[in-house]
This record gives sequence, C-alpha cells and structure tokens, in this order.
Amino acid sequence: MSLPRMYTEFAEYCQLINPREDYADEAPQWAAVLRKHLGAGRHEILELGVGGGNNLSYLVDEFQATAVDLSPEMLAQAAKLMPQVELLVGDMRTVRLGRTFRAVLIHDAIDYMTSEQDLRATFATAAEHLDIGGVLVTSPDFYSETFRGPIASCATNAAGAVSFTNMEYMYDPDSCDTTMDVLSWYLLNESGRLRVEHDRHVYGLFSMETWLRLMGEAGFAVERVPFEVGDPVRETYLLVGVLKNRPGGPS
Repeated sequence: MSLPRMYTEFAEYCQLINPREDYADEAPQWAAVLRKHLGAGRHEILELGVGGGNNLSYLVDEFQATAVDLSPEMLAQAAKLMPQVELLVGDMRTVRLGRTFRAVLIHDAIDYMTSEQDLRATFATAAEHLDIGGVLVTSPDFYSETFRGPIASCATNAAGAVSFTNMEYMYDPDSCDTTMDVLSWYLLNESGRLRVEHDRHVYGLFSMETWLRLMGEAGFAVERVPFEVGDPVRETYLLVGVLKNRPGGPS
C-alpha cells in the first residue's frame, strides 16, 4: 500500500495535523465499550493502524497495549506519546503476531481499506488475534448512504515558530465504486518560511450493511454503538463485534 505523504515525510508534524487533545472526548467512549465487554482489570489490547497513537494514548493507563502500523515514521511519533507500548510495523490485512488479546481496536485507519477484500482480510486479522469472546471495535468515518459530499475543511495548529495548516476537500468522484477521495493542501510555516504541499488520501466508502455483513462473515456478532465525535456532518458509530466463531474452525 502506498502511504499518503502525511504518514511519511510529514509524520513529524502529526501533532500539528491531528493534535492529541482532539481525541479527549472520543477515547472515553472507546474505553466504556471495552469495560462493558471485558470488565475490570488491565486487559491486553491490540490496535491495528495506530498512527501517531492519539486515541490509544488515553487508554494505556488502563489497558496493556500493543500497536501495529504500516508507517515506521508514525510509529516513531507514537513512541513519544506511549513509550510503554510495544510498537510493531505491519499491515492490518496480513500481520500475524502469534498471540491473542482480549480486544482489537481499529480507529480511523480502517478508512484506508478500499475494497471488500481489504475489509475481509482485516477482520480475519482481528479474529486471528482474539480468543472466542474477544472484542473488535472499529469506527469508519463515513458510510455510502450517509456521506454528504463534497466536504471542505481547514484547520491550523502551531507550536513555537512552526504552524501547520491542513486544508481538505472530501468528495466521491464515482458513486458506483467503493472509494472516495480526500485531497489535502499543507501550508507549513517554519519561522516565516512557507511551504505549500499537496497530498491525496483514498478512503473506502461502504454501506452500513456491508460493514455488518463482512464482520458477521468473519465470525463476529455486531452491535452499533452511537459515537459522538462533535462533527454534525457525520453519522458515526462504534461497530463492536464479539467473536463467536471462526469460519471454518471450531467455535
């Protein structure tokens, strides 16, 4: 998978692109779901596609975490937030760690799965790392039946003499396929020297029925939990799957 520039050459600015504090209201909702299904205790959890670690960093005091990401540059940033977490390079579709966890989390990195084949492979990875009764929690940003594009946004954050402006344009150029585009322009100002750069992200765009069906095919019993992200243009849920069986294997 070819990574957007945000996760390679601009990874060092990840806290200016997506500040950790932006996740302060989201992370407790993930923690609440985990507590509901796992109960008390410092359970072992795995995040696939951890990125810079913003969401997970709010959970590591309560849970014993391991995390995987495709970008070594982003893992280096995650290590600054979570030095106690085991961080591993891997693709969520194919990685196999040879051990299981009580829960697998996939935050918005799931957006980069652009085909049903990608989703099937990712859910198989999650199931492979869970015992029966383990929990998968994920949350795609958009669904095909509720996406109302195009959507334009702009945010600027600064630290010292550096400011980073991220301008995004989200749209679906072909309603007959399973992808949407996110075009980004980065305005990086370092001590008065301005750079303007371009980036492109391709997200998967699937119906809610597709998400529920594919998670079910992977052996999960799924519920939708309302997920408040403070964004009025999005209808968001935590999709919570409890592993009941592995297709082709004993339950």
